[in-house]
Amino acid sequence: MIDFQFIKVEKIDLNSTRNWIKKIILSEKKFLGDIIFVFCNDQFLLKKNIKYLNHDTLTDVISFDYSNGSEINGDIIISIERVKENAKLYNQTFSAELNRVMAHGLLHLLGYNDKSKEEAKIMKSKENYYLSKL
Repeated sequence: MIDFQFIKVEKIDLNSTRNWIKKIILSEKKFLGDIIFVFCNDQFLLKKNIKYLNHDTLTDVISFDYSNGSEINGDIIISIERVKENAKLYNQTFSAELNRVMAHGLLHLLGYNDKSKEEAKIMKSKENYYLSKL
C-alpha cells in the first residue's frame, strides 16, 4: 500500500505517481509493503529531524526504513517548503523537484545511501534513471 498524508500543507494530486513508485520498487527486485509519504512544512520536518536523527537542520526529505527483507516498508517525510525553494534554486518545476525528492526518499528505503561521494553519485544516477521513466 502507498499512502499520501498532508500535514499543514495543501493536498497535491499524486495518484498518478503510485504506479511509478511501484515500478521503481519492482525494478530494484523488491516488493511493496506499506509506504507512507508525509508531505509537511519545514517546521514539522525539522522537529522530526531533531527528535529522531539528532539533526538540527532544514532538509527536504527524511526516510524511516521499516523494511523486512525484500518487502519495502517505511515513512518518507517531505517538506513542501524545501521542495519549492530547491525547485527555484535548481531552476526546476515544483513537480520535477517533488518527483526527485520522492525518488530519493524511496531509494533510501531500497538500501541506497548518499553519505560518501561514491554513494551520492550512485544515488543521483538512480534518481535520474527513474525520473526518466515517469
